[in-house]
Amino acid sequence: MTAPLPTTADVDRAAELLAPVIPPTPLQRADRLSALTGLDVWLKREDLTPVRSYKARGAFTVLAGLSEEERLRGVTCASAGNHAQGVAFACARAGVRATIFLPRTTPRQKRDRVAALGGDVVDVVIAGEAYDDAAVAAAEFAAASGATVIPAFDHPGIVAGQGTVAAEVLAQTAALGWVPDAFVLPVGGAGLIAGCLTVLGERLPGTRVIAAEPAGAASLAAALDAGGPVELETVDPFVDGASVRRVGDLTYAAVADARALVDLSAVAVPEGLICVEMLDLYQVDGIIAEPAGALAAAALRLDPVADRLIPGSRVVVVVSGGNNDVSRYADIVERALVHEGLKHYFLIEFPQEPGALRRFLDEVLGPDDDITLFEYTKRNNRETGPALVGVEMQRATELPALLARMESSRLRVEKVPPDSPLFGFVLS
Repeated sequence: MTAPLPTTADVDRAAELLAPVIPPTPLQRADRLSALTGLDVWLKREDLTPVRSYKARGAFTVLAGLSEEERLRGVTCASAGNHAQGVAFACARAGVRATIFLPRTTPRQKRDRVAALGGDVVDVVIAGEAYDDAAVAAAEFAAASGATVIPAFDHPGIVAGQGTVAAEVLAQTAALGWVPDAFVLPVGGAGLIAGCLTVLGERLPGTRVIAAEPAGAASLAAALDAGGPVELETVDPFVDGASVRRVGDLTYAAVADARALVDLSAVAVPEGLICVEMLDLYQVDGIIAEPAGALAAAALRLDPVADRLIPGSRVVVVVSGGNNDVSRYADIVERALVHEGLKHYFLIEFPQEPGALRRFLDEVLGPDDDITLFEYTKRNNRETGPALVGVEMQRATELPALLARMESSRLRVEKVPPDSPLFGFVLS
């Protein structure tokens, strides 16, 4: 049975609980995105909370609502990222013991961060190879110990706590003397958008709300189309903070309930575009955002979003998290280049004869093209040998000329499309 939907009164109570623990995060004008889009864009910097995401808001709200008996039995959760850090932070502040289960794939940096935030009250347990394995382990632990499970999103206290993000925005914009025309919110399990819509539906009815989902994990759009939560057959895990196979029952109900009060639409954001925005946030704005943290900002670059917003509209975009592992940046740069059409991969059959590669360099490649990958296998007793070749270009518009030169050469060339399984060889 679905729990009662949170109300704005629940959000206000959560805000009172959080006030001494999590200061309001800044609302900052985004000059680059404003110039890029023709909108008046403002960033709600949830990456600047003590845990570098909004997740501590909901976790602390749930902990504050536990009975004394539940507090003594402790809590547990499964997570591969920000939720674990939010629970660890909240437990340390509330003095409640927690056992947090992480899969082995969780980077050591995040494991260490959870342990540091939780201090002496948190035990970190590594269980299984993936999040689902850790979730099973957490459920088994809860059944055996009596610990309370703190879900990542599908809980009234989580939704109410995350809703304080919208309440803060409305207070901040009122102090600035204006009212937002639209919100762009990142969506994974839908806890954040459910809480924000609870507030906006009552206090800013009619406002436009754009739900930004990873293209490889558009679980809210699937639920809205089906009239209820459905499980996606496949999920791209790249946007790990928002790659959810199924939105929650409670969070979906809250979103569906608010649809009559706000102008809601969902958009799927390509993972490559998210990488482009991550790099711009870092290099131009000095903001370190994880993939899920850049999700909403990246959505502003999509034509369907631009078409729905009047030029000059005041748009609030939530930067939801900044827990990005530095080791991922090589992959992020690669994905961004591929998305922008600046990097391409080809399977090329080279004749096994002297000078074949030199002719390719002189006659096929353009003067500004750069070979970034060359994997060649020499075959005995064959006239040709295959190579996987990566080419980086200065301008995406140069690709047709390169393809034409390849067509006129003696080489057998096959362009590797980005959706090919071969891309798993170059994109880790």
